Amino acid sequence: MRRIKNELILDSVLSILCTKIFLQYEMPEQEATDEKIITTNRKARHDYIILDTYEAGVVLKGTEVKSLRKGNANLTEGYAMVKNGEVWLIGMHISPYEHGSYANADPTRTRKLLLHKKEIRKLVSKTVEKGLTLIPLKLYFKRNVAKVLLGLCRGKRAYDKRHALAEREVARDLRRKYAR
Repeated sequence: MRRIKNELILDSVLSILCTKIFLQYEMPEQEATDEKIITTNRKARHDYIILDTYEAGVVLKGTEVKSLRKGNANLTEGYAMVKNGEVWLIGMHISPYEHGSYANADPTRTRKLLLHKKEIRKLVSKTVEKGLTLIPLKLYFKRNVAKVLLGLCRGKRAYDKRHALAEREVARDLRRKYAR
């Protein structure tokens, strides 16, 4: 009887080890998104609580596309606002294309964002609420079209930032402790 129990225990331990080894060397599945990230706004995730996200197209001029393909963009000071039923991106910096001449546009000009009317109506109603703002979170190419991921955000207070930092540190310590 003991021999059978020992064999069953050995079989179960062996199967667990085999699955762990298999999962360790298994290749992760890659998503077919055709998405090339140009830049992200990491400061936004630190300074704001993101309530909802929207994907919008960006209207660009001339050499701005070539400059974006080189990765010359900065979202840090950018924000979006709704004016006259249209959404505009203000403060995003796209560096002038180095091989462009007179065709280069102003680096910090306001750019129109392309959204469906239904989404714009939602944004208008939500941004009227106190403390909500539209912040660009990520700029990327999706199937060769420039897109921006807008976040409907509420600003964090100092104690919210400290609380988020403390949670991150605790999670990091737990991962270190149980990774051994």
